Formats: sequence, C-alpha cells, structure tokens
Amino acid sequence: MRVRPVSFPLLVEYLADRLASRESDTRLRVAVDGADAADPRRLADALVDPLRVRGRPAIRVDTSDFLRPASLRLEFGRTNPDSFYTGWFDEAGLIREVLAPAGPDGSGRILERLWDARIDRAARAPYRELPPGAIVLVSGPLLLGSGLPFDFSVHLELSPAALARRTPDDLAWTLPAYRRYTGEVAPETFADVVVRLDDPRRPALVVTGP
Repeated sequence: MRVRPVSFPLLVEYLADRLASRESDTRLRVAVDGADAADPRRLADALVDPLRVRGRPAIRVDTSDFLRPASLRLEFGRTNPDSFYTGWFDEAGLIREVLAPAGPDGSGRILERLWDARIDRAARAPYRELPPGAIVLVSGPLLLGSGLPFDFSVHLELSPAALARRTPDDLAWTLPAYRRYTGEVAPETFADVVVRLDDPRRPALVVTGP
C-alpha cells in the first residue's frame, strides 16, 4: 500500500476519469462516503461538471435529504451515537427512491429529496427521469457495509485525531458512531477508492498493489 499526495483538483479529475470510463451505456450508482468533517458533499459536488464534460450526466443526492422522521430518529435522544449509527438515515427510502430505480433493471425514475428535516415532513420533490448513462452521486456518512447497492464507492478517511479535531463541538457526540463504523465495517478495506483527508488542503490517494 502506498499513499500518493494529490491536489483537490487533480483528485477530482482522477475520479471523473475513472467514473466516466465505466460502462457508458449503463447507469452508475456512486457512494461518496465520509464523516461530515471530511465534507463528502464538496467532493461529490465537484465531480458533477467534470463528468458532464466527459459526456456522463451527473445527478446529486445527499443523505441529509433521506433522514427518518424526528419521532424515529430522536426516539432515544438528540445526541445518541447508537441511534445515529443505526437509525438516522432512511436506507430503505434511499434504496426505493434512488438506488433501485437507478440500477441496471430499474425504472430510471428517481426522487432526489425524500425528507425535509427542517420542517420534519416529506420534501414533496418531483420525480426525475435519469438520462442514459447517468451517474448518481450519493454523498453522506456511514454509507458502506450495510448492503446499499452501489456500483462504485469512494471513502474519505480521517485519522481519529483529525476527525475529533475537525468535528464541531455540537457534533462531538457522533464520534463514537464513527469509531464503531471504522471498527465494525472498516470501509477503507473494500472501497474502490480511499482518500485520506487529514489535511483537507492536501488529500492523498491510498494506492494498493505495485
């Protein structure tokens, strides 16, 4: 295993090349997995235009729009790390409205936003027909290891010290959930691409093999 430092723009170009080179006549479901401190939204957003330039329509989905209702999400308190780990995100809804229809045998009709957590009710977003060869970029934490049907995954890795340092005080209660994720799932061992982001200005690709 080698760690190769890259700039953020070069990382985006590298990932866009890899994704665009996949089967151009089929849709692709991509996880951009990382704690909020790693800002997976930033990387997923940055991939949209480079993919379109390469002829692959890119659609963005974030798991913050697929939360469970507050009555379920906060049943055991607002700062319960076990609930955050197992019960905050509506994985069934994400599969039903995005990942299954975006799959090879799916309808191609997805819902980009399911739940508006600010008002704790359905987002009432319209359905969208995916164009041929579309790449659906799903960003968020804790995406891997639970059976979500992704075709390609990027894991943004932070050391425990960097994660603690870059997590805001009001979200420090989530840290045990991320430790559990690392210990139980070990996403860095099977993600298609692993990026170390201890310093957000200097990402590094983890390269396996010769």
